[in-house]
Amino acid sequence: MSQAFDVVCLGGGVAGEAIAVELQGSGLTLAVVERELVGGECPYWGCIPSKTLLRSGETLSEADRARVLAASRVEWSVDFPKVSTRVLWMARNLDDSRPAAAMEATGARLFRGEGRLVDPLTVAVGSEQLVARRAVVIANGSTAAIPPIPGLDNIDFWTNRQAAIPTELPVSLAILGGGAIGVELGQAFARLGCSVNIIEAGPTFLGLEEPEVGAALRPHLEADGIMLTIGDPCVGVEPAMMGPSHQRSSVVVRLKSGATVRADRLLVATGRRANADAWRAAGLARTERGWLKVDPSTLEVQPGVFGAGDVTGLGGFTHLAYYHGQIVARRLKGLDARADHTAVPRVTYTDPEVASVGLSEAAARAKGIDVIVASADPAETARGYIHDFHRGALKLVGDRERGVLIGATMVTPRAGEIVGELVLAIKLGTPLTTLADVIHPFPAFNRMLGESLNQLAAKVAGKGERHEQHASQH
Repeated sequence: MSQAFDVVCLGGGVAGEAIAVELQGSGLTLAVVERELVGGECPYWGCIPSKTLLRSGETLSEADRARVLAASRVEWSVDFPKVSTRVLWMARNLDDSRPAAAMEATGARLFRGEGRLVDPLTVAVGSEQLVARRAVVIANGSTAAIPPIPGLDNIDFWTNRQAAIPTELPVSLAILGGGAIGVELGQAFARLGCSVNIIEAGPTFLGLEEPEVGAALRPHLEADGIMLTIGDPCVGVEPAMMGPSHQRSSVVVRLKSGATVRADRLLVATGRRANADAWRAAGLARTERGWLKVDPSTLEVQPGVFGAGDVTGLGGFTHLAYYHGQIVARRLKGLDARADHTAVPRVTYTDPEVASVGLSEAAARAKGIDVIVASADPAETARGYIHDFHRGALKLVGDRERGVLIGATMVTPRAGEIVGELVLAIKLGTPLTTLADVIHPFPAFNRMLGESLNQLAAKVAGKGERHEQHASQH
């Protein structure tokens, strides 16, 4: 059977939900094809359950801090079934009936099943052929990328899907990958009493961030008992010898150095890949890493085909996927909406949090920008001492010639709440002289921004003097 709609969206995740909301009342008909759960990865196997799991561990850590700040004795024991039940409840008990009803309430038609792009304007799902009169939107997300490690096929390993809504608390957990997912889940399990070893093949963990991030965060992770194995790739995995003290899922991880790591469970958190099987046969452009290649501004793949969210490779963030959905829908309504990726924030919800936006110092220098930098430690502030916080980082990157902020990174409690000011500053190109004149409340954590912004503004003010000195030397 063939049915025609103005717009057919492959994927009912966050981007698909945003498109449905934005097109409501526009007069455009919309079909959304979803093979799993409406809402996508985030509410069921991603952000929501993982941050809930982190919050459970955080409360235990705060109880321990009370021993230093407020109490002579604090007693607690982990009730893992309670943790597991709450995490699953926050993940909607893997029931998408309410978000599905909300999507259909916008006027969208929901088709459940495996969608496949037959041609650039036709999506097949089951016995249905959905033909798009105006456009097809590909928003079917990403999935865990599994590296070709010898022996991995013989192991019942976890990805984020099993680790974010766990039904068991392993005695020990080996994690392949020191990115945001591996580090967040590692800290969550460590604080619940699991022995955790994070194995990162590269020279640093959280390698997408400024180098100051790993240096600041490492002692906090080690204080939670996490073992960090950096720069020593996994070259093989095998089941552990069965014994009275080992579970059936016990594994041995072999490293390039010859070292081995034994664990009850293995979590593979080595990155993401596009869900390309659904659209690969349609001959659409792909990036070198296999993502759907879109114009970063219009999000067009080609006339009549758009990409939105994780599948584009522009960033694996829920907030970015929703933004993409809004941009695409507005373009479909005839508006000249364009995506701006200059100030996309990202937060790693460890304790302390890591938040960043814009360009790193290295990326800015690679672009030939005349870079200025200011750094500080949030721990060395009034709020840092009040909070009993130790070892953080703040790094601001500016463009001397333009006199604006172009990048920011911080490791501090509540970093995700503080970064909004800097997102706005970078997006609008607010002059550093203006940012330096902002009054921050005392003794809030964000007051640490003031001195660093003043340092950058002073370096911009010294620009003319520097050029005069340079000219006089010649």
